[in-house]
Amino acid sequence: MKRKAEVLRHRIFGENDSRVNAGYMSIKEYLLLFFAVAAINGFHMVIYQEFVTRGIMETHVQLVINILMGYVVLMAALLMALIALVRHVSWNRPMRRLSEAARNIAQGDFSARIAPRRKDGKKDFVEVMFDDFNTMARELESIEIMKNDFIANVSHEIKSPLSVIQSYATALQNEKLEPEERHEYIKTIVSSSQKLSTLVSNILKLNKLENQKILPAASCYVLSEQLRRCALALEDLWEQKNINFEADLDEITVSYDENMLEIVWNNLIANAIKFTAPGGTIAMSLKKAAGGFAWVQITDSGCGMDEETQKRIFDKFYQGDSSHSQEGNGLGLALVKKVIDMTGAEITVISRVGEGTTFTVCLKIAKKV
Repeated sequence: MKRKAEVLRHRIFGENDSRVNAGYMSIKEYLLLFFAVAAINGFHMVIYQEFVTRGIMETHVQLVINILMGYVVLMAALLMALIALVRHVSWNRPMRRLSEAARNIAQGDFSARIAPRRKDGKKDFVEVMFDDFNTMARELESIEIMKNDFIANVSHEIKSPLSVIQSYATALQNEKLEPEERHEYIKTIVSSSQKLSTLVSNILKLNKLENQKILPAASCYVLSEQLRRCALALEDLWEQKNINFEADLDEITVSYDENMLEIVWNNLIANAIKFTAPGGTIAMSLKKAAGGFAWVQITDSGCGMDEETQKRIFDKFYQGDSSHSQEGNGLGLALVKKVIDMTGAEITVISRVGEGTTFTVCLKIAKKV
């Protein structure tokens, strides 16, 4: 019995939500209804006593009954009107405001907000619902802004290589072109096509990761071997720039999805090559750390980054060094961060302008069976 009473009290006053500290009706509204009912009954007794005192009850019974019935009907109508007023103020009006705001959201106006109706700072379930609606609206507005920025950036990034391809393809129609010029034009078209292909591939990968609810099954594999393969796959790039590539890799086994971590290493190594000047140095190391962790560090002797750039390097399409904007599309590190977050790993960056950058990825070492 006590349990049922507790549940009923929670349903009435909302004590199961810590934010709710006021009932559905205020004390003033309860007192107003109480005094209204008390007044109706009081006047009813006064009228009845008056009829008895004057002896009207004995001689005009039917008249008295009709008068009392009319009084009851009138008072009931007034009481219903009062209850309707309280309901309108406490429920209908805020629900109408909520409905109008929701309609604005449905029509694409994500700036819609609902102001609190209580002035005492307390919250009932209606106020909490308004707060939750405003939170939802802010999130939707933020997502809409991010979506529009993403579409604008994608459109811009796709448009650039397409414009180059179109311009040089048009130029190739000139039959008077020298063989050397024709060769350079074709080389430029191929380069722009590769950039466009990489962009689309990265967008698809990022979209897949952002919408992936179930992670691929982890499996044990030798991390040092994977790092070697990724570095050798990009060997042509660092050899073209005459970069000294150093590797110091311990034999460490981890348990992750191998394909997902390959995205991390490919992008971090490619990023280091991109920002390292010809003749520079890239160092990659894999070492055991305390607590059963492994550290992968990729260090370059490139241009480095200031603090503001370091805060935004994992944002989509952000490129801190505009001088290298033609070599990438600003999605590589966004992919890295997404994979790191999904796998439960950690990544940090240390960089100084003119001195280079070090990315450190912390992974759990697989337990021996």
